Parts: sequence; structure tokens; C-alpha cells
Amino acid sequence: MTSGTIEKLFTDRGFGFISTVNRGDIFFHATQLQDVEFASLRVGQEVEFEVGQDQSGRLRAEKVRGVQAKKA
Repeated sequence: MTSGTIEKLFTDRGFGFISTVNRGDIFFHATQLQDVEFASLRVGQEVEFEVGQDQSGRLRAEKVRGVQAKKA
């Protein structure tokens, strides 16, 4: 899994972008969320996801999940 943080949200359109260290900003759609509601996402929130490609070959985030805080 790849990790990143929510960079931008377009709540009225159901998509956003995740900022990553190595791959820049990656598109995600609300239909790719797992165990998290789109309305609960916030800019700066950490997420994990798999990197896939759309039909045009552009990178997109798939199977997006929120990252749970690890207990020390």
C-alpha cells in the first residue's frame, strides 16, 4: 500500500487528490473509498491506497482507506 495525505477535495463532485512523496498528486473518486465515508474526509488527513491507472493510463488511487493512529 502507498500512503499520502488528502490534498484537495471537491465535495460537490465526489473526488479529490492525494498528495504523495514520490508520485505527486494522485486522483481518487469516492467510489474507491473503503471503510470511510467521503463526507468524513478532511484536507491533511492521512490515507493508504493502491496505485492504479484509468483507461487513459493516468495514475489513480484505488481502495482508499483512512490510516488509523498507531498505539504506542
